[in-house]
Amino acid sequence: MYASTHFVPVIGFAAYSGTGKTTLIRQMLPLLKARGLRVGVVKHAHHSFDTDVPGKDSYELRHAGATQMLIASRRRWALVTETADDAEPRLAPLLEQLATDALDLILVEGFKTERFPKIELHRASTGNPLLCLNDPSIVAIATDAPLPLGPGIPVLDLNRPEEILDFVVDWIHQDRADPASSLRAARALI
Repeated sequence: MYASTHFVPVIGFAAYSGTGKTTLIRQMLPLLKARGLRVGVVKHAHHSFDTDVPGKDSYELRHAGATQMLIASRRRWALVTETADDAEPRLAPLLEQLATDALDLILVEGFKTERFPKIELHRASTGNPLLCLNDPSIVAIATDAPLPLGPGIPVLDLNRPEEILDFVVDWIHQDRADPASSLRAARALI
């Protein structure tokens, strides 16, 4: 939808449900904004969701048959698109929906099976296996406990959002120095 030549780094947060992806991103957003960064977020949902409520005009128009419903005010606008496809959404087409000329960074929550740069969040108490052992696109792991073996990538403290933020900001600067690496990763999504 948006034709933009503006390169924006994309980094994701991948983890099993209940690990704290949304909590971490929510903690990081004001810190990133305080550093002057304009951040977009793409979130994967495993369930149906609705951004509207029954009785509102936009809800009623969508449920009456509108395939797309765009609602706008002075302060914000939102576009809801109905899809007939039952397949899981792919990240690349969703990223194309963002106005990248208005962003400095895109954070992605979820999409853990897709190949793009991401940080794994791991809580030992969940008993889930490490994703980084089978996913070469994981660039770091944030955990709340010592790992049984070194994953060969940076290990961050999951309980220190500032440490993860510093890693992301450093990664942005490296990524902008070599945008071809992220572009290759993003194109691999398509």
